[in-house]
Amino acid sequence: MSTERHEHRGYDELRGEGWTRLLAAARRRLERTGGTLDGDIGLAGPSEAERRTVIGITGRYRPETAQRLAVPLNDLDVYLHDRYGTDLLTILGRLHGPLRDRPAERAGEDTCRGQALKSARSSPLAGQEWFTAWLERMAADGTLTRLVRRGDALLLDAAVRVLERLLSGSGRGSRVLPLPVLAEWATGDTKALVPGAPLEQLVLRALAQRGGDSSAVPRERAGRRALWESAGAIADDLASQVLVLNIGAEGDTVVCDWLCDAADFGIPFRLTLHQLATDPVVPAARSIFVCENPAVLRAAAGELQDTSAALVCTEGVPSAACHKLLGDAVRAGARLYWRADFDWTGLRITAGAVARHGARPWRMTAADYTAALGRGESTPLARPPAASPWDPELARAMEESGSTVMEERLLPTLLSDLTRS
Repeated sequence: MSTERHEHRGYDELRGEGWTRLLAAARRRLERTGGTLDGDIGLAGPSEAERRTVIGITGRYRPETAQRLAVPLNDLDVYLHDRYGTDLLTILGRLHGPLRDRPAERAGEDTCRGQALKSARSSPLAGQEWFTAWLERMAADGTLTRLVRRGDALLLDAAVRVLERLLSGSGRGSRVLPLPVLAEWATGDTKALVPGAPLEQLVLRALAQRGGDSSAVPRERAGRRALWESAGAIADDLASQVLVLNIGAEGDTVVCDWLCDAADFGIPFRLTLHQLATDPVVPAARSIFVCENPAVLRAAAGELQDTSAALVCTEGVPSAACHKLLGDAVRAGARLYWRADFDWTGLRITAGAVARHGARPWRMTAADYTAALGRGESTPLARPPAASPWDPELARAMEESGSTVMEERLLPTLLSDLTRS
């Protein structure tokens, strides 16, 4: 029998009750300190077998009433060497595999994190506040560390590439990217951005930060889809829709014929992104009003019918289909009059429309808010707040009152605006 096999067989004692917790504690300490034999390890609530083992190692009596036993690592190393002819580190390696060098691992992780952040900060997006905040949050909450430990640090580079493709450059209003196409371009894997994928989580966190709500990525499918569509990406060009009223269209296509027929009778109509991408749709109206809630469009269809001005309903955050329709309308010379609820999300939606489409706010002033506020009860505003660059007094008035006003409260005034002369 070889010496090595004899030694391994001699370690059976070290697998017994008196040694198991003691050696596990030694292993944790040595991995944490990089193998340094300084200091003690301790056992809380020791068993009788553990008490006897510690007495044998240290040569000092410990009473049965002792609640914690301490053993100097150096004493343990000397004891094992005298008994087995091998040091503590070697024995731990033979019993349960090589020890990890935690300090070296942490140093490697720090280097990898630093390289990933340095690469991300070289992006053209790095000058934007939301992008910097996104990186800082991931570094602070351990997300980046977890990526590094899983060997997925390159996912941060992929997320930055996706964000650059979506948000850099001009002409975003007319460009729509299906998620599988975007994923294949960024990673070579068409499924890299499916719901729940690590890359999808990273990108959606960035888009949520960009939208002013960094608390969490929406769990529901509709909320996640809205985040993607806010940046011009879609999971399904049939699911992305826009609700319209009296949007006649110029063109000789099936979709244009449908829109014109619906407008002739004042019937609401839903357009899908697939329809808008398949057949060019250029709204005939030179002035288009935009609201947030279907109740406004429903009231216009019921009371004004075909006499209502052209009206588009975003149904919350505008979809990719909505941006496609309105972006094409603006490029054809149409003017947009845009409004949303008097809440922080509504201000962000309106500010985005002003920046993206050159829209003019419609009944979205501090005076409109104050007048509507006194007409009924309101729910509290939910954080975080937003600005109203077109009328800074509006955001200040909302902050002061702390109350929302849904646009249905302005319905008589809105219908009056929509009435054609």
